[in-house]
Amino acid sequence: MEYQDSQPVADPAAGSAAGSAAGPAAGLPVARQHVANHAAGLPGDGLSVPAGTGRTVISEAAVAKVAGIAARSVPGVYSLGSAPSRALGAIRDAVGSADHAAGVRVEVGETQVAVDIDLVAVYGTPLHALADQIRAAVYSAVEDLVGLEVIEVNIEINDVYVPGPGPAKPAAPAEARPVREAIQ
Repeated sequence: MEYQDSQPVADPAAGSAAGSAAGPAAGLPVARQHVANHAAGLPGDGLSVPAGTGRTVISEAAVAKVAGIAARSVPGVYSLGSAPSRALGAIRDAVGSADHAAGVRVEVGETQVAVDIDLVAVYGTPLHALADQIRAAVYSAVEDLVGLEVIEVNIEINDVYVPGPGPAKPAAPAEARPVREAIQ
């Protein structure tokens, strides 16, 4: 046997169990065999790290960003936040910064989260359908990316954006316009 990283490794020519292991881990130290086999999708060798060791804390700010990005991705959302937060967001945008959590408040528990979203919708978008689409997007993003169960997504549509007139269209030729007579 030869030694690598203070772990005995069987010589592949010796025909021992470690030397006859198939796959990318053959000839590696035991700990490295497990990692290589796991990366290759092969069954482990019993040296797996127990699940749940350590502690993971996901901040409310992180969850709010995920929810905000998901809500903004839905067509028909003009912006998130109330009027004062949108004004502050305009200043932030002018200096090249972005707050993806503007208009989003979350309450994070150990395994669950509740989300509140304030937004401005685009005129012409059915508001109840928009709220349902936002809710579905937020549920999916938070549960998939954060791993917490979403217990509710409350949506407050506090304004509707009405686009101003677009570029002025050239007037139609005079003969194409209907002639109106004055009634006297």
